[in-house]
Amino acid sequence: MPETISTRCCIAGGGPAGMMLGFLLARAGIDVTVLEKHADFLRDFRGDTIHPSTLEVMHELGLLDAFLTLPHQEAPTLGAVIEGRALQLVDFSRLPTRCKFIALMPQWDFLDFLATQGRSLPNFHLRMRAEAVGLLREGTRITGAVVETPEGRLEIAAELVIAADGRHSTVRDQAGLAVEDFGVPMDVLWFRLSHRAGDETQSLGRIVSGRMMVTIDRGDYWQCAFVIPKGGNEQIRRAGLDALGAEIARLVPRFADRLGELKSWEDVKLLTVAVNRLPRWHLPGLLCIGDAAHAMSPVAGVGVNYAVQDAVAAANILVPRLRAGQITEDDLRAVQRRREWPVKMMQRVQLAVQNRLIGSVLAGGKLKVPWPMTLLDRFPLLRMLPARLIGLGFRPEHIRH
Repeated sequence: MPETISTRCCIAGGGPAGMMLGFLLARAGIDVTVLEKHADFLRDFRGDTIHPSTLEVMHELGLLDAFLTLPHQEAPTLGAVIEGRALQLVDFSRLPTRCKFIALMPQWDFLDFLATQGRSLPNFHLRMRAEAVGLLREGTRITGAVVETPEGRLEIAAELVIAADGRHSTVRDQAGLAVEDFGVPMDVLWFRLSHRAGDETQSLGRIVSGRMMVTIDRGDYWQCAFVIPKGGNEQIRRAGLDALGAEIARLVPRFADRLGELKSWEDVKLLTVAVNRLPRWHLPGLLCIGDAAHAMSPVAGVGVNYAVQDAVAAANILVPRLRAGQITEDDLRAVQRRREWPVKMMQRVQLAVQNRLIGSVLAGGKLKVPWPMTLLDRFPLLRMLPARLIGLGFRPEHIRH
């Protein structure tokens, strides 16, 4: 027989949504168990941008000063280079937040920080190498999770199960919740190149006809996102690593002297881009948040931050109900109502950028600087508009409990 334990809330997934919600619930006195299928957080997540909205949450929790002692870089502005023309597009300096920059920090450091803070709370239980593979049910209600661990199968009885196990969520699939996919024109190849003396320090989008790449300053290296047509990875691999290097040098000529750092395709990782969301985020006893509820495009790098916002909203709504008694489906529906609109709005922006700008760039042909970018470059005050969209998003959340 499987071992059985009980908790008030079982969270499947130790990513930003799961770890933040687990910490917030435990902080409010709710017994919570977070399940992470890996042995540690040391993986190349690629979502390493902590935006002002998340930094504001850390400030409200009284954790910001300690958090910012972790190694990170600060990006107070964002720009682009289009066919050799440098443009300034985003300026976070006027945001009404404590931090007026994006913090570039490995996601494993962010998650380790939350885990450390959580472990200081008696109601927080983090189980590593524990993967939710099924659900427990009583009639139509979800009553817990079936978990695989190195020691064998475990059953966790819970008043509430949270699916925060990513865009390929096993818990969501086990619940039978169907995803609505919106289609995208691109995928992304991720790789690193060394940061050398004389390099600029601003993170930039770089565009020429037919090609686009984003370079993110990580201190001693550049994290590079090379945008390719959807499904184009095999064609690029057949052309060879030298051909990819030639395209990289076309976008950033100064990188030509360090392309030898890409020694094999093992150094180039494919991110399959998806934009989707659940029409329904919940069932009795179950709530999906973060990527399990809505996969965000890498456009504007908001995925981590929208996952954190989901967690804050869920805690704000559910903590009083968990304290008072059993969670109802109306309570879970309230979380979806709170977060669905900002997710829809940001996904619309992402899809517009992908289809109108990125799609046309990848199609080749004559490339002109879009007029909104021209205005942003010409009039510095206008740069606060994309800064608010990227830095805070639609309907930013604040700590209540």
